[in-house]
Amino acid sequence: MSKKSTPGLNTSSMSDISFLLLAFFLMVSNINTDMGIARRLPPPLPPDFTPPEVRERNIFQVKINRNDRILFNKEVGDISLLKDRAKEFLGNPQDRDDLPQKEVINIPLLGNYPVSKGVISLQNDRGTSYDTYFRVQNELTAAINEMRDELSREKFNRPYKDLDQNHKDAIDKAIPVAISEAEPKNTGGTK
Repeated sequence: MSKKSTPGLNTSSMSDISFLLLAFFLMVSNINTDMGIARRLPPPLPPDFTPPEVRERNIFQVKINRNDRILFNKEVGDISLLKDRAKEFLGNPQDRDDLPQKEVINIPLLGNYPVSKGVISLQNDRGTSYDTYFRVQNELTAAINEMRDELSREKFNRPYKDLDQNHKDAIDKAIPVAISEAEPKNTGGTK
């Protein structure tokens, strides 16, 4: 009696098939990307630092409750209006008494420029949805970015993104990111 050998399977092309299936899967799949907020945090303050007092007219309060309702300076507002309201507040184009004060600062490449003392104070509820929080952050960032771009075009006839670093630094000093985030609270409802 002779021993019969079992024929083997040819698996040399299995790796090619696996690669093709993987490539097909990657091409037809949607991969969700994470959303994030690109912002550099300030350095830690020394322990003996006393924060300066900020006048009420220099603060633009934005609050989001757990129902994702937004308040601008104690008035119910719509997120679609936030960017324009923030630009008006920070720019104070008519030098109104109810909007932020300005301090004239000598900025290299710009000369004497009136810099807003305005601060946007953002506070949300612990139950605020991340989507609403993210949209509010985007609107506030868009307001500052648009103001920087407008000043760049006015002073240097180029968009902000096309400036060299020295010119960007000048624009950044003229229009600083002045967003202060308070710790989230539990507002409990539609307050």
